[in-house]
Amino acid sequence: MSRVYNFCAGPAALPEAVLKQAQSELLDWHGKGLSVMEMSHRGDEFTSIAATAEQDLRDLLGVPDNYKVLFMQGGASQQFAQIPLNFLAEGATADYIDTGIWSRKSIEEASRFGNINVAASAKEYDYFAIPGQNEWQLSKDAAYVHYASNETIGGLQFDWTPQTGDTPLVVDMSSDILSKPLQVCRYGMIYAGAQKNIGPSGLVVAIVREDLLGRARASCPTMLNYKVAADNGSMYNTPPTFSWYLSGLVFKWLKEQGGLEAMAKINHAKQALLYQTIDASDFYSNPVASNARSWMNVPFRLADAKLDKAFLAGADERGLLNLKGHRSVGGMRASIYNAVSLEAVEALVAYMQEFEKERA
Repeated sequence: MSRVYNFCAGPAALPEAVLKQAQSELLDWHGKGLSVMEMSHRGDEFTSIAATAEQDLRDLLGVPDNYKVLFMQGGASQQFAQIPLNFLAEGATADYIDTGIWSRKSIEEASRFGNINVAASAKEYDYFAIPGQNEWQLSKDAAYVHYASNETIGGLQFDWTPQTGDTPLVVDMSSDILSKPLQVCRYGMIYAGAQKNIGPSGLVVAIVREDLLGRARASCPTMLNYKVAADNGSMYNTPPTFSWYLSGLVFKWLKEQGGLEAMAKINHAKQALLYQTIDASDFYSNPVASNARSWMNVPFRLADAKLDKAFLAGADERGLLNLKGHRSVGGMRASIYNAVSLEAVEALVAYMQEFEKERA
């Protein structure tokens, strides 16, 4: 069996070494005679798996001791409601930054629970650039400021961290967490759906500063209360154990690659090669401003949209899968997360150049 090059935006590619280890341990984890999927989440075996995964994630990101790391069910979209329920008191205001489809979804959901001030929007730039902070209209008394560091669909990514003073900064890092080093201490909360750069779907990771816990409104459901999750070690109920286990294997794999500094070098090389190929051609295009281009999700268009089907068919024949752009924007999109190798990007670039030569 041969593995393909998977450019899916999510659920995304997982490291082959991780899949092989999970395969070898599927029926018998470390000689215990059972699968991780069959273990009690409160037994010594799984609590060891969980503790190791958390410590490895803390090591990778340099998470300070005054932050809780939570492994919870549901995707990042559930956080769109969970965040205001925990941090936005009745009648209070939160600031949100609109840079694309996912940030707009978070704004729409949060608006159900309180006053939302859209402090800045990329709409005036057709969502091809991110407004500088000098353009933002932040509230004086906001409960928090929320933004998405990387817009998976539009391919916009912040190359800077907003400055919000004493106002907690909350960030959706679903599609770029673990792709390069970051300073956790600059955030009140970081959250990420797992199915892009962490592990399989079904899990969301949240890193929350301890002083923000215990602020949930009375109407917040118990299962959505971050303090309840923190006080119970993310095991108030049965967690998504297999997703947690696989994510832990990914953290180990990242450490073996040299950590996030090493991953940043590889990811820089991948995105640079792909954007250089696009920019050097009149056949392919990407309209995003150079300082806002995503390292993880690279959308591009062909000069003639009528050739899209032929391009995708040829890519599939070569084992270059899931390059079709999101249904809301069309075109192509290559998601080049940590588990997508430089070799995969080189194969994609070679095909793009071949297709252009044949069709241009």
